Amino acid sequence: MAETKSMEKIVNLAKTRGFIYPSSEIYGGLSAAYDYGPLGVELKNNIKAAWWKKFVTERPDMVGLDAAIIMNPKVWEASGHLQNFSDPLVDCKSCHKRWREDHLLEDKAIKPKYDKARPHDPRELHCPECGGELTPVRQFNLMLKTFLGPIEDTSGIAYLRPETAGGIFVNFKNVVDSMRLKVPFGIGQIGKAFRNEITTENFIFRTREFEQFEIEYFIREKDWKKSFDQWLSVMREWCLFLGLDKKDLIEHEIEDKDRAFYSKRTIDFEYKFPFGQSELYGLAYRTDYDLKQHQQFSGQDLSYTDPVTKEKFVPHVIEPSLGVDRSFLACLCAAYTEIEGGRSTTTESIKESEVVLKLPYALAPIKVAVLPLSKKEPLADLSQHILLDLKKNFVAVYDETGSIGKRYRRQDEIGTPYCVTVDFESLEDKKVTVRDRDTMVQDRVAITELLVYLKEKFNL
Repeated sequence: MAETKSMEKIVNLAKTRGFIYPSSEIYGGLSAAYDYGPLGVELKNNIKAAWWKKFVTERPDMVGLDAAIIMNPKVWEASGHLQNFSDPLVDCKSCHKRWREDHLLEDKAIKPKYDKARPHDPRELHCPECGGELTPVRQFNLMLKTFLGPIEDTSGIAYLRPETAGGIFVNFKNVVDSMRLKVPFGIGQIGKAFRNEITTENFIFRTREFEQFEIEYFIREKDWKKSFDQWLSVMREWCLFLGLDKKDLIEHEIEDKDRAFYSKRTIDFEYKFPFGQSELYGLAYRTDYDLKQHQQFSGQDLSYTDPVTKEKFVPHVIEPSLGVDRSFLACLCAAYTEIEGGRSTTTESIKESEVVLKLPYALAPIKVAVLPLSKKEPLADLSQHILLDLKKNFVAVYDETGSIGKRYRRQDEIGTPYCVTVDFESLEDKKVTVRDRDTMVQDRVAITELLVYLKEKFNL
């Protein structure tokens, strides 16, 4: 049984089976813009709900937030985004295509340094498109600018947020005052962010509009190592929950010279995607830099006073940063399984290959499919009643088209954990056949016990 994975196959499955579509496709699309389809939005919502539960609501030391996308521009001045949030760009003098220099260096296996010194002879790099000579490097700010009000002038300049963390930091005092929280505690947020990326690539891996899971965990300086290790453990657990294989995960400890100047420790979680090993998540100890910056620029006191000891200090921060879209992509890539020769035993089901999307059962967009062996009454009527009962508890679908083997394969291809087959014997014994996606084991279950059976399977 051979297994092959390629981005081309995964992207094709995502579109044809309703996970992700190219945005504005009838108008020729828009570069690096995608829409989540009916199955995609279910999978994405399941991932977000699971993250929120694990990282926020299950913990006694966490609260949530949903900050505005457009904020006072001074927020981004204080955070340094207006001054420093930029990419090194080069242009081809022949075809005029623009490239990120660091990506060209990575393609040539030349590691760029982070002290702005060039580690290479510029003549080593040429345009990947036409081989032409490249211009000197210049910095390009990634902030997406917009205007508030009826007139587009400097007084109305605003920015779409490039990250969600800013909304957490500027609400620190509000949250402390209204929720009466004690350090250590964290604030979690799921939200959209926007970056005017020049080089977008690899499907939804790098886009201009994306969604983030973000946590800022506020601590005393002396406790940072303990908190860092605790969140490292939680992030490892999350990766396994998504179905990612340990052998495809790499924890990259960022060296001192390569970290942001305010970070005392950073670990990048990298994943072996079909297109190559790339960053998935990040965990950073950001010291007290962020709150002090906003305190300085806003003129507001953002220190914390311990209610018992009366000790006053600016908290330090541990930041677990995760991408929603990259979580989705990694989960999809890990689940994609192509089986040469198929795995069905019936002659009509034998194919050159069969795709099974082995999503974690808790994340599958559709949990149960009801498959009647006949479209005719009274089998169809019984099947519809079973469907309606199941839909009160699960996302369930009804499929009566094609042979039962083909219908099983359709559900396997979209990751449905269980198929409920209603046959003619069901009219007599009041039982149905439940098939497991991964084991292919079939159980005969009484219709009156079906809901309890499935809840146990999903640990509900």
